[in-house]
Amino acid sequence: MTHNTAPTPHSSTPLTQDELKTLVGQAALQYVVPGEIVGVGTGSTVNKFIDALASMKDQIKGAVSSSVASTERLTALGIKVFDSNEVDRLSVYIDGADEIDGQGNMVKGGGAALTREKIVAAQSAVFVCIADESKLVTTLGKFPLPVEVIPMATRRVIAQFAAMGGSAHIRLKDGNPLVTDNGQYIVDVNGLQITDPLAFESQVSQWPGVVTLGVFAYQRAQVCLLGTADGVKTMKF
Repeated sequence: MTHNTAPTPHSSTPLTQDELKTLVGQAALQYVVPGEIVGVGTGSTVNKFIDALASMKDQIKGAVSSSVASTERLTALGIKVFDSNEVDRLSVYIDGADEIDGQGNMVKGGGAALTREKIVAAQSAVFVCIADESKLVTTLGKFPLPVEVIPMATRRVIAQFAAMGGSAHIRLKDGNPLVTDNGQYIVDVNGLQITDPLAFESQVSQWPGVVTLGVFAYQRAQVCLLGTADGVKTMKF
């Protein structure tokens, strides 16, 4: 892994998390290839990137989006959104992470868009993760692991995680199970230490009823733009 830092203007007041997200969202513009379609993820940090992307919308063909929410934001800013099936390959996919380790492996899915995020990431030549420094971890598992599950399989999947030492529950919204853009449920798992992300992702992906889990090891980041007190740190894996 290599890294370098772009300094921020000197200030006696520490930057807020929101300001750090704005910084990395703007920094991600350097990875957007003019004349092409950009892959766009989901979440509060990505919203900052989408807002920044509007400043160069006339230089790109459009975007492939990983969620309904991002599609709506892109469209409102006048950026054309393509269906993923209309595009063979994307030069770059820019998305956030709930946590990322020193090798570019991530846990994602706090916004419940992990399946579509993984699909768009698989279409892309380069995955650029944008995050603030609170998301950098030594070992994945600090953040609850989101798993998208076909509803009839939730009880058994929860039991399988319990056998691994994890505590899992169905994510709720307004007192009812949250339903993803794909019509499925999200199971959030606490208490895991994911020391071998690639093997873990491979294992859980094969459980019947699991649509996608939020470990991104096969589709890990090649670059992470990390917002820190000293500026945007660029980590390359």
